Amino acid sequence: MRALSWTVVYTLVISIVVLSSVRYSQPSEAVESVRTVAALNTAASSVPAVVSLPSFAALVKREGPAVVNISTTQKVTVEPFAFPGFPGIQPDDPFFEFFRRFNPGDQLPREYETQSLGSGFIISQDGYIMSNAHVVANADEVVVRLTDKREFKAKVIGIDQRSDIALLKIAASGLPVVNIGDSSRLEVGDWVVAIGSPFGFSNSVSQGIVSAKERSLPGGDIVPFIQTDVPINPGNSGGPLFNLNGEVVGINSQIYSRSGGYMGLSFAIPIDMAMKIKDDLQKHGSVKRGWLGVRIQDVTAEHAQSFNLAKPSGVLVASVEKGGPAERAGMQIGDIILKFNGKEISSGGELVRAVSDSAPGARVKLQLWREGANKEVTVVLGDAASDDVSHLPANKMPNKALEPEQLGMSLRELNRDEQKMLKTDAAIIVEAVNGVAAKSGIQAGDLIVAINSKRVSSIKQLREVLDRAGKRAAVLVQRGGNMMFIPLRF
Repeated sequence: MRALSWTVVYTLVISIVVLSSVRYSQPSEAVESVRTVAALNTAASSVPAVVSLPSFAALVKREGPAVVNISTTQKVTVEPFAFPGFPGIQPDDPFFEFFRRFNPGDQLPREYETQSLGSGFIISQDGYIMSNAHVVANADEVVVRLTDKREFKAKVIGIDQRSDIALLKIAASGLPVVNIGDSSRLEVGDWVVAIGSPFGFSNSVSQGIVSAKERSLPGGDIVPFIQTDVPINPGNSGGPLFNLNGEVVGINSQIYSRSGGYMGLSFAIPIDMAMKIKDDLQKHGSVKRGWLGVRIQDVTAEHAQSFNLAKPSGVLVASVEKGGPAERAGMQIGDIILKFNGKEISSGGELVRAVSDSAPGARVKLQLWREGANKEVTVVLGDAASDDVSHLPANKMPNKALEPEQLGMSLRELNRDEQKMLKTDAAIIVEAVNGVAAKSGIQAGDLIVAINSKRVSSIKQLREVLDRAGKRAAVLVQRGGNMMFIPLRF
């Protein structure tokens, strides 16, 4: 009881002290305390809610059954003693006897089978399937495996190597199909999902974001690739790329890799383009494309200054094919193509795609920049499949040099016999190069065709044109069968 009483007394004393402290606190301190609490509450309310990453489970369950595994078989005939990895072993080869032991008996060619894997996706219930051309090209047999373990031999309806698109058909009905989306609505940073068969592991799912759009790749000039960071590996080729709505927005086609495996850069063909090609393959078995008949290069800042163009835009015509659509329309070397049917052209890839998307026989309007002024021409496009693109032979270097000062080049005029031998109209050859010309990229053996848009037929004429050009000029050279403008500052 006594102990309890002292406890009560002690509690009362403490309470009185606390109440006194509260009562005699400075008003400013109390207000500041209230402000601090309010600030903390405001800060807490402004913290954004935690955003969870999307789940792709529903998408995969819904769309996965329409993604297929594709395996191909190709028969390869190997001549006697031409073993894989050791081709061309002949009787006089020191390893002839060693390899002959692995080919006893007859000396007849042997036939082997090679196999490869890829992916695809079903676009119609009656069995049409899209994939990559490189997955099924040259295959003797194509087998499609569905997620329900059914297998079908597929017929290749058509392939288009330039776009890397293939259309297949299997004899089936009531198949699951994918939903086709709109790749033009993709934005950089959007989530995307790939389903395919990397290394043969069917219906594998990987995800990432769109890293860039309209990428031009070597050998893929007509495809404005979608770049992603989705993990893609061998076997994913031909598989679909989905957006978060479960719609196909691309066909996984290529990776950038130094190891052969995924390194963070994957490229897909936009589905908008792929479906147009699919329609041509389904109707005609091939793709019809327009042909302009020029060789082009992008316009650099130095090109723009050389041609008195306000800014680097458009594409520069480096050569015009004889008898081609461009020549018939009056186009010339040195023209800069600024617009195609009213649409501004900023790169060679854009022009190539615009021409390829147009039908043979189409009349297109080109806005050109020629000799410091705008000019418009109408071109009737040819057929890229049937028109020949001539290729000039590589040069041989003659002798004797004439050395104009200030150019950094040793030049010589070709005689008619040499022009005939080289099958060229160019009159001047670069025999040696140094200084400014070498730094600009001009090489020994180059044939000089024109300065800016002016053709030159002699060294004297070349000097006169350079004198009028000022401090810069674009030198058109023929090299190894190609035409190119090289900006020269002197």
